[in-house]
Amino acid sequence: MAMASVQDNRVPRAASAEAISDELERQGAQRVDVTAPVDVIETLLQAHAAPPADEGRRPEELNATNDD
Repeated sequence: MAMASVQDNRVPRAASAEAISDELERQGAQRVDVTAPVDVIETLLQAHAAPPADEGRRPEELNATNDD
């Protein structure tokens, strides 16, 4: 079984921004633009994402001799 990649567990951008905003508010910060940190986090995650695992042949590549 293949390992889950960062792409499989992506959090929607709005949810990321809301979570960061809520945490900053909890800590007493006011009027902080959270879109820039969300951009940085998404870029970092994409840069360090593992390439998709090669799971074998795709359905269109199968035929009677290799469909095991």
